Formats: sequence, structure tokens, C-alpha cells
Amino acid sequence: MRTFARRLTLPAAALVAALSLTACQSDGGRTTADPAPVTSATSKATHTTPPAGQPSGTASGTPSAEPTASGQDAKPAPQTTGKPAPKPSAKPHKPSSGTPVTATCTAANTKIVASRVSRPVNHLVLTVTNVGSRPCNALGAPSVGFDDPQAAIRVVEDSKPQAVVTLAPGESGYASLILTGEPGPDTNGRTIRTIRVYLTSDSGKTVTAPSGTFADDGAAVSYWQRTLEDALTY
Repeated sequence: MRTFARRLTLPAAALVAALSLTACQSDGGRTTADPAPVTSATSKATHTTPPAGQPSGTASGTPSAEPTASGQDAKPAPQTTGKPAPKPSAKPHKPSSGTPVTATCTAANTKIVASRVSRPVNHLVLTVTNVGSRPCNALGAPSVGFDDPQAAIRVVEDSKPQAVVTLAPGESGYASLILTGEPGPDTNGRTIRTIRVYLTSDSGKTVTAPSGTFADDGAAVSYWQRTLEDALTY
């Protein structure tokens, strides 16, 4: 009986040992099949240090949109139209002749004529023409006297033009000569034969008055005007 029991005991022990070994091998195989634990290092995107000369935050040579290392955003290059901006002119505007006129119209470089007009009544017109070779300025109003006057007649101050009348060679200027003033007992009217016209204080000419010209102490003269129409408005 003891021998039979011992024979039964040994195979049972061997079976238990074999089962234990098989379980150990099964556990080892299962550990290799389990997934690797996830760590914080693998849960984040991998960042690599860029090579020298390439801004941080770029990949495969693509320029970064972030500010540069100096902290300033990249500024676009200024655009140009290809034409330089015009410079303001430093020279004053010159007349068409290119040279300002400084010469004065005098008895030496002009011709003066007194003519009758139909309108306005009791008016003559004085015409001054540049007969010289250079432009000249007919300054102010002519100083006018009749025959051998003791004083010049008055000037119509309202007729003063906005600019000096400049005459090129051959051009003419005009002044209105008002022969009579308001009627009255002391007008001292008379028929005149000559008219003394001064262009400057020391340069004048004596011109012949149209036949039958009558003037009185109310006579007056306008400033020199550019056109005949302007002169005859006074």
C-alpha cells in the first residue's frame, strides 16, 4: 500500500511543478504584449533646436511670423513710384519776357495824342504809345494842364488800376480827360488850344487839342489804363 501511494504522490508533484512553470511563461509573454506606459515626454509635440541662422518657431526653412529676437516686428520695405517727388520752385514767377520791366515811359520814348470821343460827352482821350525799343511803365496818372496853366487839373483817384500799365514797343495806354465839371458861376470855362502832358515830374510834352475843345476849372484826368474801354468809364 505505501509503495502505491508514493507512486501516486510523485506524478502529482511533477504535474504541479509543470503547471507552475507554464503559468510563469504565460505571465512573461503577456508583459511583452502590454502597451508601453504613456509618459509626459511623449504626449507633447517634439521641438528641435533650429540650425544656426534659422529663426526659432520655424520648420523646414519657413520664415517665422513671430517677432524677431530683437522684439520688433519686421517692417515692409517702402514702395516707390519710380519718380522723385517734385521740388518747390525757389524762383519767383517771371513775366513772359523773362526780365522784370524797370524802365519808365518818358517823353523821349513815347508819343502822345489827344483825340475827341463821342461818348462820354465833354471827354477827350489821351493815348500814349511806346516808340522805343524796350518795354516801359506808364506810371500813375499824367499831370495835365491847358495852354499855360498855373496848376495841373485834378486826378480821378477812383480810376487807379490794380497794376502798373506796362507797354511793350508799339503798345499803347490810355487816359480819360474830363473837360468840364459841374456847371456853376465860377467854372471859368474857355476854349483851349494846347494840352501839356507830363509823364513824370520832369518829362512832359505839349500836344495839340482838337479844334473847339472847351474846358473849365472842373476838368480832371484818369490814371493810365490798359484799354480804351477802361479809360472811358471815368
